[in-house]
Amino acid sequence: MARPKNHTPTYKKHSSTGLARCWVTLGKYGSPESRAEFARIIAELATSPTPQIGPISRTGTPPAALLTIDQMLLAFLAHAERYYRGRDGEPTDEVREIRRSLLYVHKLYGHTPAAEFGPRALAAARQQMISADWCRTLINRRVERIKRAFKWAASQELVPVTMYDALRTLQGLQKGRTTAREAEPVKPVDLARVRATLPFLTAHVRAMVELQHLTGMRPGEVCALALADIDRTGDTWLYHPPFHKTAHHGKDRLIPIGPKARVVLEAFLSARVIDPAAPLFSPALAREEWGQAARAKRKSKVPPAQMNRRVSHPKKGPGTAYTVTTYGKAIRKAAERAGLPSWHPNQLRHTFATEVRKHHGLEAAQVLLGHSRADVTQVYSKRNLALALKVAAEIG
Repeated sequence: MARPKNHTPTYKKHSSTGLARCWVTLGKYGSPESRAEFARIIAELATSPTPQIGPISRTGTPPAALLTIDQMLLAFLAHAERYYRGRDGEPTDEVREIRRSLLYVHKLYGHTPAAEFGPRALAAARQQMISADWCRTLINRRVERIKRAFKWAASQELVPVTMYDALRTLQGLQKGRTTAREAEPVKPVDLARVRATLPFLTAHVRAMVELQHLTGMRPGEVCALALADIDRTGDTWLYHPPFHKTAHHGKDRLIPIGPKARVVLEAFLSARVIDPAAPLFSPALAREEWGQAARAKRKSKVPPAQMNRRVSHPKKGPGTAYTVTTYGKAIRKAAERAGLPSWHPNQLRHTFATEVRKHHGLEAAQVLLGHSRADVTQVYSKRNLALALKVAAEIG
Protein backbone atom coordinates (compact mmCIF):
# COMPACT_ATOMS: atom_id res chain seq x y z
CA MET A 1 0.00 0.00 0.00
CA ALA A 2 1.39 3.41 -0.98
CA ARG A 3 2.31 5.88 1.75
CA PRO A 4 -0.26 8.72 2.07
CA LYS A 5 0.91 11.92 0.46
CA ASN A 6 1.91 14.68 2.90
CA HIS A 7 0.64 18.06 1.65
CA THR A 8 2.36 20.03 4.45
CA PRO A 9 5.88 21.32 3.62
CA THR A 10 8.55 19.46 5.62
CA TYR A 11 11.07 21.27 7.80
CA LYS A 12 14.52 20.06 6.65
CA LYS A 13 18.17 20.82 7.28
CA HIS A 14 20.54 21.64 4.45
CA SER A 15 23.59 19.63 5.48
CA SER A 16 26.34 21.70 3.87
CA THR A 17 25.15 25.12 5.16
CA GLY A 18 23.21 24.15 8.29
CA LEU A 19 20.25 26.25 7.11
CA ALA A 20 16.60 25.24 7.45
CA ARG A 21 14.71 24.65 4.22
CA CYS A 22 11.40 23.38 2.96
CA TRP A 23 10.23 22.33 -0.51
CA VAL A 24 6.83 23.30 -1.88
CA THR A 25 5.45 21.46 -4.90
CA LEU A 26 3.88 23.88 -7.36
CA GLY A 27 2.64 21.33 -9.86
CA LYS A 28 3.94 19.89 -13.10
CA TYR A 29 6.90 21.83 -14.48
CA GLY A 30 5.94 24.27 -17.23
CA SER A 31 2.21 23.96 -16.59
CA PRO A 32 0.05 27.10 -16.29
CA GLU A 33 -1.03 25.94 -12.81
CA SER A 34 2.55 25.74 -11.50
CA ARG A 35 3.44 29.15 -12.94
CA ALA A 36 0.31 30.69 -11.41
CA GLU A 37 1.11 29.15 -8.02
CA PHE A 38 4.70 30.45 -8.22
CA ALA A 39 3.46 33.95 -9.12
CA ARG A 40 0.99 33.88 -6.20
CA ILE A 41 3.66 32.99 -3.65
CA ILE A 42 6.08 35.64 -4.95
CA ALA A 43 3.31 38.28 -4.93
CA GLU A 44 2.29 37.48 -1.35
CA LEU A 45 5.89 37.61 -0.15
CA ALA A 46 6.37 40.97 -1.90
CA THR A 47 3.27 42.56 -0.35
CA SER A 48 3.64 41.18 3.18
CA PRO A 49 6.80 40.34 5.14
CA THR A 50 4.75 37.65 6.90
CA PRO A 51 4.42 34.65 4.58
CA GLN A 52 1.38 32.44 4.66
CA ILE A 53 1.75 29.94 7.49
CA GLY A 54 0.39 26.49 6.81
CA PRO A 55 0.07 24.24 3.79
CA ILE A 56 0.46 25.89 0.39
CA SER A 57 -1.31 23.05 -1.36
CA ARG A 58 -4.68 23.16 -3.08
CA THR A 59 -6.26 20.63 -0.73
CA GLY A 60 -8.95 22.96 0.61
CA THR A 61 -7.43 22.89 4.12
CA PRO A 62 -7.52 26.39 5.68
CA PRO A 63 -4.14 27.56 7.05
CA ALA A 64 -5.68 28.25 10.50
CA ALA A 65 -6.38 24.54 10.92
CA LEU A 66 -2.64 23.90 11.40
CA LEU A 67 -1.58 27.32 12.71
CA THR A 68 -0.93 27.47 16.45
CA ILE A 69 -1.62 30.44 18.69
CA ASP A 70 2.11 30.96 19.27
CA GLN A 71 2.79 31.04 15.53
CA MET A 72 0.07 33.63 15.06
CA LEU A 73 1.29 35.74 17.99
CA LEU A 74 4.88 35.68 16.72
CA ALA A 75 3.73 36.85 13.31
CA PHE A 76 1.72 39.68 14.90
CA LEU A 77 4.63 40.73 17.11
CA ALA A 78 6.91 40.89 14.08
CA HIS A 79 4.34 43.17 12.43
CA ALA A 80 4.00 45.31 15.59
CA GLU A 81 7.76 45.84 15.87
CA ARG A 82 7.82 47.16 12.29
CA TYR A 83 4.64 49.23 12.60
CA TYR A 84 4.95 50.88 16.03
CA ARG A 85 8.16 52.86 15.69
CA GLY A 86 9.05 56.34 16.82
CA ARG A 87 10.92 59.12 15.09
CA ASP A 88 14.25 57.52 16.03
CA GLY A 89 13.28 54.26 14.32
CA GLU A 90 13.09 52.36 17.61
CA PRO A 91 9.97 50.38 18.67
CA THR A 92 7.63 52.44 20.86
CA ASP A 93 6.19 51.52 24.26
CA GLU A 94 3.16 50.09 22.45
CA VAL A 95 5.24 47.05 21.44
CA ARG A 96 6.06 46.39 25.09
CA GLU A 97 2.38 46.75 26.00
CA ILE A 98 1.40 44.31 23.27
CA ARG A 99 3.86 41.73 24.60
CA ARG A 100 2.44 42.07 28.10
CA SER A 101 -1.11 41.85 26.77
CA LEU A 102 -0.44 38.58 24.95
CA LEU A 103 1.30 36.94 27.93
CA TYR A 104 -1.57 34.80 29.24
CA VAL A 105 -2.85 33.87 25.79
CA HIS A 106 0.63 32.47 25.12
CA LYS A 107 0.86 30.69 28.48
CA LEU A 108 -2.58 29.07 28.32
CA TYR A 109 -3.11 28.47 24.61
CA GLY A 110 0.21 28.94 22.80
CA HIS A 111 0.45 25.27 21.80
CA THR A 112 -3.18 24.94 20.69
CA PRO A 113 -4.59 25.48 17.18
CA ALA A 114 -5.52 29.10 16.53
CA ALA A 115 -8.81 27.97 15.01
CA GLU A 116 -9.98 26.73 18.43
CA PHE A 117 -9.51 30.07 20.22
CA GLY A 118 -12.79 31.80 20.99
CA PRO A 119 -14.55 34.10 23.48
CA ARG A 120 -14.41 31.53 26.30
CA ALA A 121 -10.65 31.15 25.85
CA LEU A 122 -10.25 34.93 25.83
CA ALA A 123 -12.32 35.13 29.02
CA ALA A 124 -10.05 32.51 30.62
CA ALA A 125 -6.96 34.56 29.73
CA ARG A 126 -8.68 37.64 31.14
CA GLN A 127 -9.39 35.80 34.39
CA GLN A 128 -5.65 35.19 34.72
CA MET A 129 -5.14 38.95 34.47
CA ILE A 130 -7.66 39.46 37.28
CA SER A 131 -5.85 36.84 39.39
CA ALA A 132 -2.57 38.70 38.73
CA ASP A 133 -4.17 41.78 40.39
CA TRP A 134 -4.17 43.93 37.28
CA CYS A 135 -6.67 46.80 37.52
CA ARG A 136 -9.93 46.72 35.56
CA THR A 137 -9.11 49.48 33.06
CA LEU A 138 -5.68 47.99 32.32
CA ILE A 139 -7.24 44.56 31.74
CA ASN A 140 -9.79 46.03 29.32
CA ARG A 141 -7.05 47.78 27.33
CA ARG A 142 -4.96 44.63 27.13
CA VAL A 143 -7.89 42.47 26.09
CA GLU A 144 -8.53 44.96 23.28
CA ARG A 145 -4.92 44.48 22.17
CA ILE A 146 -5.50 40.72 22.04
CA LYS A 147 -8.54 41.31 19.83
CA ARG A 148 -6.41 43.59 17.67
CA ALA A 149 -3.92 40.75 17.18
CA PHE A 150 -6.68 38.50 15.84
CA LYS A 151 -8.04 41.31 13.68
CA TRP A 152 -4.62 41.65 12.06
CA ALA A 153 -4.31 37.87 11.68
CA ALA A 154 -7.70 37.80 9.94
CA SER A 155 -6.55 40.55 7.55
CA GLN A 156 -3.54 38.37 6.66
CA GLU A 157 -5.77 35.31 6.16
CA LEU A 158 -4.00 33.49 8.99
CA VAL A 159 -7.31 32.93 10.80
CA PRO A 160 -10.93 33.11 9.64
CA VAL A 161 -12.60 36.52 9.91
CA THR A 162 -15.33 34.90 12.00
CA MET A 163 -12.81 34.42 14.83
CA TYR A 164 -12.33 38.15 15.26
CA ASP A 165 -16.09 38.71 15.04
CA ALA A 166 -16.60 36.12 17.78
CA LEU A 167 -13.97 37.67 20.07
CA ARG A 168 -15.64 41.06 19.76
CA THR A 169 -18.71 39.65 21.52
CA LEU A 170 -16.77 39.49 24.81
CA GLN A 171 -17.66 42.73 26.58
CA GLY A 172 -15.21 44.67 28.72
CA LEU A 173 -15.24 44.44 32.49
CA GLN A 174 -17.77 46.85 33.99
CA LYS A 175 -17.19 48.86 37.14
CA GLY A 176 -18.89 47.26 40.13
CA ARG A 177 -19.61 44.04 38.22
CA THR A 178 -16.23 42.33 38.47
CA THR A 179 -13.74 41.27 41.11
CA ALA A 180 -10.97 43.15 39.29
CA ARG A 181 -9.72 46.05 41.37
CA GLU A 182 -10.17 49.66 40.33
CA ALA A 183 -7.12 51.76 39.49
CA GLU A 184 -6.06 54.43 41.95
CA PRO A 185 -6.89 57.87 40.53
CA VAL A 186 -3.90 59.88 39.34
CA LYS A 187 -3.37 62.78 41.72
CA PRO A 188 -1.29 65.95 41.32
CA VAL A 189 2.24 65.76 42.69
CA ASP A 190 3.39 68.22 45.33
CA LEU A 191 5.70 70.74 43.65
CA ALA A 192 7.98 70.75 46.69
CA ARG A 193 8.64 67.06 46.05
CA VAL A 194 9.32 67.78 42.37
CA ARG A 195 11.81 70.53 43.21
CA ALA A 196 13.57 68.28 45.72
CA THR A 197 13.94 65.61 43.02
CA LEU A 198 15.42 67.90 40.35
CA PRO A 199 19.04 67.90 41.64
CA PHE A 200 19.14 64.10 41.32
CA LEU A 201 18.08 64.11 37.64
CA THR A 202 20.25 64.43 34.55
CA ALA A 203 20.05 67.73 32.66
CA HIS A 204 17.88 66.04 30.04
CA VAL A 205 15.27 64.62 32.41
CA ARG A 206 15.33 67.78 34.55
CA ALA A 207 14.43 69.88 31.50
CA MET A 208 11.70 67.39 30.57
CA VAL A 209 10.16 67.63 34.04
CA GLU A 210 10.25 71.44 34.04
CA LEU A 211 8.73 71.62 30.55
CA GLN A 212 5.95 69.22 31.48
CA HIS A 213 5.07 71.21 34.56
CA LEU A 214 5.02 74.51 32.64
CA THR A 215 3.12 73.29 29.54
CA GLY A 216 0.98 70.35 30.70
CA MET A 217 2.09 68.20 27.77
CA ARG A 218 1.76 64.43 27.97
CA PRO A 219 4.82 62.34 28.93
CA GLY A 220 4.96 60.89 25.41
CA GLU A 221 4.85 64.38 23.90
CA VAL A 222 7.83 65.64 25.89
CA CYS A 223 9.75 62.46 25.00
CA ALA A 224 9.13 63.07 21.28
CA LEU A 225 9.96 66.79 21.36
CA ALA A 226 12.20 67.93 18.47
CA LEU A 227 13.23 71.42 17.36
CA ALA A 228 11.78 70.80 13.90
CA ASP A 229 8.31 70.54 15.45
CA ILE A 230 8.48 73.89 17.28
CA ASP A 231 7.38 77.15 15.64
CA ARG A 232 9.70 79.71 17.27
CA THR A 233 8.56 82.79 15.32
CA GLY A 234 6.39 84.42 18.01
CA ASP A 235 6.86 85.36 21.64
CA THR A 236 5.01 82.19 22.60
CA TRP A 237 6.36 79.20 20.74
CA LEU A 238 4.09 76.46 19.40
CA TYR A 239 4.95 72.77 19.57
CA HIS A 240 3.15 70.54 17.07
CA PRO A 241 3.71 66.90 18.15
CA PRO A 242 3.97 64.59 15.11
CA PHE A 243 2.51 61.74 17.17
CA HIS A 244 -0.01 62.19 19.95
CA LYS A 245 -2.85 60.37 21.67
CA THR A 246 -5.66 61.52 19.37
CA ALA A 247 -3.73 61.80 16.07
CA HIS A 248 -5.39 58.65 14.70
CA HIS A 249 -8.77 60.39 15.12
CA GLY A 250 -7.62 63.17 12.78
CA LYS A 251 -7.31 65.74 15.59
CA ASP A 252 -4.59 68.36 15.61
CA ARG A 253 -2.56 69.22 18.71
CA LEU A 254 -0.74 72.48 19.39
CA ILE A 255 1.12 73.05 22.67
CA PRO A 256 1.98 76.67 23.53
CA ILE A 257 5.44 77.16 25.08
CA GLY A 258 5.32 80.31 27.19
CA PRO A 259 8.15 82.54 28.46
CA LYS A 260 9.11 80.35 31.44
CA ALA A 261 9.19 77.18 29.34
CA ARG A 262 11.20 79.04 26.69
CA VAL A 263 13.85 79.87 29.29
CA VAL A 264 14.14 76.16 30.13
CA LEU A 265 14.52 75.21 26.46
CA GLU A 266 16.94 78.02 25.62
CA ALA A 267 19.16 77.14 28.59
CA PHE A 268 19.22 73.50 27.52
CA LEU A 269 19.98 74.36 23.88
CA SER A 270 22.71 76.86 24.71
CA ALA A 271 24.99 74.09 25.99
CA ARG A 272 24.43 71.65 23.11
CA VAL A 273 24.34 71.28 19.35
CA ILE A 274 21.13 69.42 18.56
CA ASP A 275 19.96 67.89 15.28
CA PRO A 276 16.61 69.67 14.63
CA ALA A 277 15.00 66.46 13.36
CA ALA A 278 16.21 64.27 16.24
CA PRO A 279 14.52 63.93 19.64
CA LEU A 280 15.73 66.81 21.81
CA PHE A 281 16.21 64.69 24.93
CA SER A 282 18.37 61.58 24.59
CA PRO A 283 19.45 58.95 27.17
CA ALA A 284 22.55 58.22 25.08
CA LEU A 285 23.59 61.88 25.05
CA ALA A 286 22.78 62.20 28.77
CA ARG A 287 25.05 59.22 29.51
CA GLU A 288 27.85 60.75 27.43
CA GLU A 289 27.52 64.12 29.19
CA TRP A 290 27.55 62.41 32.59
CA GLY A 291 30.77 60.60 31.67
CA GLN A 292 32.41 63.81 30.49
CA ALA A 293 31.44 65.61 33.70
CA ALA A 294 32.77 62.76 35.84
CA ARG A 295 36.09 62.78 33.99
CA ALA A 296 36.36 66.55 34.32
CA LYS A 297 35.92 66.33 38.11
CA ARG A 298 38.52 63.60 38.46
CA LYS A 299 41.77 64.87 40.00
CA SER A 300 43.88 61.73 39.60
CA LYS A 301 44.81 60.03 36.35
CA VAL A 302 42.67 57.18 35.07
CA PRO A 303 44.40 53.83 35.81
CA PRO A 304 45.31 51.84 32.68
CA ALA A 305 43.06 48.99 33.86
CA GLN A 306 40.04 51.31 33.56
CA MET A 307 40.92 52.75 30.18
CA ASN A 308 39.50 49.92 28.09
CA ARG A 309 36.56 48.82 30.22
CA ARG A 310 34.02 50.23 27.83
CA VAL A 311 32.49 47.57 25.61
CA SER A 312 33.01 48.49 21.96
CA HIS A 313 29.77 46.91 20.75
CA PRO A 314 27.41 46.50 23.72
CA LYS A 315 24.32 44.36 23.17
CA LYS A 316 22.14 46.95 24.85
CA GLY A 317 22.80 50.58 25.65
CA PRO A 318 20.89 53.81 26.24
CA GLY A 319 18.49 54.71 23.44
CA THR A 320 18.56 57.79 21.28
CA ALA A 321 15.23 58.97 22.72
CA TYR A 322 13.39 58.57 25.99
CA THR A 323 10.23 56.50 26.11
CA VAL A 324 7.43 57.03 28.62
CA THR A 325 8.78 54.00 30.50
CA THR A 326 12.43 55.11 30.66
CA TYR A 327 11.38 58.67 31.49
CA GLY A 328 9.25 57.47 34.40
CA LYS A 329 11.99 55.10 35.58
CA ALA A 330 14.54 57.95 35.65
CA ILE A 331 12.21 60.02 37.85
CA ARG A 332 11.47 57.09 40.16
CA LYS A 333 15.18 56.35 40.69
CA ALA A 334 15.94 60.03 41.32
CA ALA A 335 13.16 60.23 43.93
CA GLU A 336 14.61 57.15 45.65
CA ARG A 337 18.09 58.72 45.74
CA ALA A 338 16.56 61.87 47.20
CA GLY A 339 14.78 59.84 49.88
CA LEU A 340 11.36 60.97 48.62
CA PRO A 341 8.13 59.08 47.88
CA SER A 342 7.98 57.94 44.26
CA TRP A 343 6.01 59.94 41.70
CA HIS A 344 5.50 59.65 37.94
CA PRO A 345 5.39 62.04 34.94
CA ASN A 346 1.63 61.97 34.42
CA GLN A 347 1.18 63.54 37.86
CA LEU A 348 2.87 66.68 36.51
CA ARG A 349 0.11 66.99 33.92
CA HIS A 350 -2.50 66.74 36.67
CA THR A 351 -0.68 69.38 38.72
CA PHE A 352 -0.69 71.67 35.68
CA ALA A 353 -4.40 71.03 35.09
CA THR A 354 -5.23 71.82 38.72
CA GLU A 355 -3.33 75.12 38.63
CA VAL A 356 -4.82 76.26 35.30
CA ARG A 357 -8.37 75.36 36.30
CA LYS A 358 -7.99 77.14 39.63
CA HIS A 359 -6.73 80.42 38.14
CA HIS A 360 -8.15 80.43 34.59
CA GLY A 361 -11.18 78.16 34.56
CA LEU A 362 -12.19 74.79 33.17
CA GLU A 363 -12.19 75.76 29.49
CA ALA A 364 -8.60 77.03 29.67
CA ALA A 365 -7.47 73.75 31.23
CA GLN A 366 -9.37 71.80 28.58
CA VAL A 367 -7.76 73.80 25.76
CA LEU A 368 -4.19 73.51 27.05
CA LEU A 369 -4.45 69.81 27.85
CA GLY A 370 -5.81 69.00 24.39
CA HIS A 371 -9.03 67.44 25.66
CA SER A 372 -12.08 67.22 23.41
CA ARG A 373 -14.44 67.05 26.40
CA ALA A 374 -14.26 68.24 29.97
CA ASP A 375 -15.89 65.00 31.18
CA VAL A 376 -17.98 62.14 29.85
CA THR A 377 -21.31 63.94 30.13
CA GLN A 378 -20.73 67.57 29.16
CA VAL A 379 -19.32 68.84 25.86
CA TYR A 380 -17.65 72.24 25.92
CA SER A 381 -17.04 74.81 23.21
CA LYS A 382 -14.50 74.47 20.40
CA ARG A 383 -10.89 74.78 21.49
CA ASN A 384 -9.60 78.30 21.26
CA LEU A 385 -5.93 78.74 20.35
CA ALA A 386 -6.05 82.41 21.34
CA LEU A 387 -7.09 81.42 24.86
CA ALA A 388 -4.31 78.82 25.02
CA LEU A 389 -1.70 81.39 23.95
CA LYS A 390 -2.98 83.92 26.50
CA VAL A 391 -2.83 81.49 29.42
CA ALA A 392 0.55 80.07 28.34
CA ALA A 393 2.01 83.58 28.22
CA GLU A 394 0.92 84.09 31.83
CA ILE A 395 1.83 80.77 33.47
CA GLY A 396 4.17 78.88 31.09
